[in-house]
Amino acid sequence: MKHGLFLPPFDGLANAARMGELAVLAEESGWDGFFVWDHLRYAAPVREIADAYACLAVMAARTSRIVVGPMVTPLIRRRPQVVARQAVTLDHLSGGRLVMGFGLGDDYPEGDLACFGELTDLAARARALDEGLTVFSGLVRGDVVDVDGEFVTARDVAYRPTALRPTGIPTWTAGRWPHLGPIRRAARHDGMMVIQIAEPAQVEELRARLEEAGADVDHFDIAVWGQRDERLVYREDERYEEWARAGVTWFLTGPGPFDLDFSEVHDYVAAGPPRY
Repeated sequence: MKHGLFLPPFDGLANAARMGELAVLAEESGWDGFFVWDHLRYAAPVREIADAYACLAVMAARTSRIVVGPMVTPLIRRRPQVVARQAVTLDHLSGGRLVMGFGLGDDYPEGDLACFGELTDLAARARALDEGLTVFSGLVRGDVVDVDGEFVTARDVAYRPTALRPTGIPTWTAGRWPHLGPIRRAARHDGMMVIQIAEPAQVEELRARLEEAGADVDHFDIAVWGQRDERLVYREDERYEEWARAGVTWFLTGPGPFDLDFSEVHDYVAAGPPRY
């Protein structure tokens, strides 16, 4: 099981150069990956937010080993053909260390969907995400993409350059446990970032459902977000062996999202990942 940082570029981290510095430190301190939240707005008291993709470019350029990626991008508010160009550029910049995370996106009073006129209906967002993923996946592989969908259009187009890996860029999709729709979607891709899963035994059930949906679970990533309390403040979960035995391939942790102080996060990253 690999250990990754899962950090929002908010407030004290709302600076691409600082995120690059943390990425260098993460690599030196033994972390396996560094994943960045992708938001335009967030609930108070968050005030400052940096763009995830600008941060990832600096992080990719300054490191050589760790996996990096957005976790997760709501594809409905980013055009899939533009994201494909950005992702391939990041993939080359990182030397093939990019993982892309996609999801429906959430909306709430301080969210970033309704206030900009984006889709808010859950079923429509799901259909739009699936269409966008079809376009994205084809373009990064260099396939000829011809989609005339309900939400997305790409008529007889192919991209060069392509991702460094012949199969494209590894793609994880997000979902809340135990909803079946996100599980079925994830089974069509390379991994799942599963939210609100609290027990290792639930991961065993998740693997069974993924397999039923057609996933090759022996070659599939399951990423879980470390336990958090009611204030969304990170607290330690020492059941690493149990999570690994259950089938978790990535255990993600990190402080935040509120009151992020760069020096405190710097110390957290420098301490290195938990090991068992």
